[in-house]
Amino acid sequence: MLKKSTGKNIADTLSYVLLILASIVVILPFVWMILSSFKTPGEIWTFPPVFMPKKFLWSNYIEAWKALPFDRFFINSLFVTVVVTVGQLFTCSLGGYAFARLRFPGRDKLFLMYLATMMIPFPVLMIPLFIIMQSFGWIDTLKSIIVPCLFSAWGTFLMRQFMMGIPRTLEDAAKIDGCSYWGLYWKIIVPLCKPVFATLGIFTFMGTWNQFFWPLIMINTISNKTLPLGLVMFQTRIAAETPWHLIMAASCATVLPIIILFIIGQKYYVKGIVTSGLKG
Repeated sequence: MLKKSTGKNIADTLSYVLLILASIVVILPFVWMILSSFKTPGEIWTFPPVFMPKKFLWSNYIEAWKALPFDRFFINSLFVTVVVTVGQLFTCSLGGYAFARLRFPGRDKLFLMYLATMMIPFPVLMIPLFIIMQSFGWIDTLKSIIVPCLFSAWGTFLMRQFMMGIPRTLEDAAKIDGCSYWGLYWKIIVPLCKPVFATLGIFTFMGTWNQFFWPLIMINTISNKTLPLGLVMFQTRIAAETPWHLIMAASCATVLPIIILFIIGQKYYVKGIVTSGLKG
């Protein structure tokens, strides 16, 4: 027993040491970005690198904000992210409700076909999506980066898995009282699905806020650009050498909303990873 206990303690200690080392590796680039946002251009290019700035220049954040129309970029990103998040919560919850609670011919086969779209890589869809957006006249508009993202097979799957765990006795009692399908969805299912709504909302918000590739293809006008596209403009619009101290400051400001959201909804983020693997 003593040998077994000693072996377990050694294994636990090694596990903690490895986790701490892995955490340092993950956190170090983020810490470097924060500290670099307060440095002077000379400290950025110093070799060997200087980890701590001699003086914390808060003016870098003001200068970065004024160098480009970041207020417009922020408003665009916030608008697109909120609309996509709310839209996905609505469409995915309706789809999950239909696949989990309604009975109709071919339901399971249709769900598998819908789920199979998750295996299609986005580069395959780019050209068809671009042609569709062009036919609608939505090129270089925020609609082109909002509408294609309002639907999610993964979000529908997550909703379905959660809804299948809700007892049908609640629906049967509501049906006896004359509740319609929409009433069942709105009054019974939605209130019970608050945890999965929070989970999907966090995932969607983070993914949409950081989206870069599709907006890069669709958006050309500066007034329609989002924050990730705005960060790239530091290298293409700022004269002389790349102002890395300003890029770091702008990156910190861009990442801040995601960090706040993650801290507030961390337990739901972890719960989403667990819930998505449940068998309905």
